[in-house]
Amino acid sequence: MIIHSTTPSTFAILFSKKGSIIPIIWRRVLFTVLLSSVVVLSHGTLYHYKIIITAAPFTIWGITLAIFLSFRNNVAYQRFWEARTLWGQLLISSRNLTRQLVSFFPQLTKEEQQAITNKIIAFSYGLRNRLRDNSPLQDLEPYLTKQEYQELEKSPNIPNNLLSKLGIEFANVCQKTNTNAVLLSSVDRELSHLSGVLSGCEKIKNTPLPFPYILLLHRTVHIYCFVLPFCLVDSIGWTTPFAVCFLAYTFFGLDALGDQISDPFDAQQNDLPLDAMSRNLEINVKEIIGQELPEPINPVDDVLM
Repeated sequence: MIIHSTTPSTFAILFSKKGSIIPIIWRRVLFTVLLSSVVVLSHGTLYHYKIIITAAPFTIWGITLAIFLSFRNNVAYQRFWEARTLWGQLLISSRNLTRQLVSFFPQLTKEEQQAITNKIIAFSYGLRNRLRDNSPLQDLEPYLTKQEYQELEKSPNIPNNLLSKLGIEFANVCQKTNTNAVLLSSVDRELSHLSGVLSGCEKIKNTPLPFPYILLLHRTVHIYCFVLPFCLVDSIGWTTPFAVCFLAYTFFGLDALGDQISDPFDAQQNDLPLDAMSRNLEINVKEIIGQELPEPINPVDDVLM
């Protein structure tokens, strides 16, 4: 499969719906614009009391909030990129194990090779299910024997169980073929990398950003956007709703985007396409051992639209 990379046009950048944060924040932005309109109609008066807010504190507050959002989004993106790096390592180690299986154990039949590589594929799907809180055995049945499937039904950590089975199978193959210790060490290193991928992904999944930190940021963004019209109405008048709309879109958008990418294993538009990545791994593994290849999954279709 060849993917052609093209630079999107200005029109596509301005009006594209795919990956846009607008479906998540439009209600908050609309409420802020409506509030701004009411403030303009009342000339900033609330219960016969004129609310006067100068621009100076809002300028300082806005700069501080922007820095705060930037810092939070950097932390969220680090989590996203670490998760992507781990899944890249999963693909590398899976390819290496499959290549070693084909190259260094030619005595094995196609059926024996397939039995081992099926567990590598099942590991990727099992990891995806664990990270997305899907049904633990979803999509695993075609790659396991009936006995293996029944054993995994009782397992609290299916990917870890599959790694143990892979280790046992490779050890049996090495013993059966009198493989030297150097090759066995190479195989074990790749299995250890897979174990590291599992542990790293679990760390990201089970360690969200501290809730008080997120709560403070959400409250600050909302208060800033809701009070902003009272600051602008005396200086820019009827154009206040337009200025507030732009600023609310920026701040609410950055806030919501940080929420999305801080959990990279979710199924929202800007999260990792784990279904497509698992299918890509399956295609790579099956190609190495000469099996029929499944259809790839478009990453765009992998997430909720």
